[in-house]
Amino acid sequence: MARAKYSDEFKEQVVREVIEKDRTIASVAASYELVPQTVGNWVAKHRKEHGSAKEREAVAEAEEVARMKKQVRELQQENEFLKKAAAFFAKNDQ
Repeated sequence: MARAKYSDEFKEQVVREVIEKDRTIASVAASYELVPQTVGNWVAKHRKEHGSAKEREAVAEAEEVARMKKQVRELQQENEFLKKAAAFFAKNDQ
């Protein structure tokens, strides 16, 4: 089945309805007889390319939090290992 080609202007109009008019992706897709996944992809691409500074900051902050959580997990594992090693050697010294 051939893929439909939509103009950039049409895509922008659909995306604006979702973003500016606070309509759901499903409702906009239904009103234009589009697949919701397609509209969702257009909206995600638009947000990625044109996101506000606040949105970009929020994404950067979320990435930093995820990185820090991973680091905390790794440090906790290392700490547990060192506790076990210290207990093992303390037990063997007696």
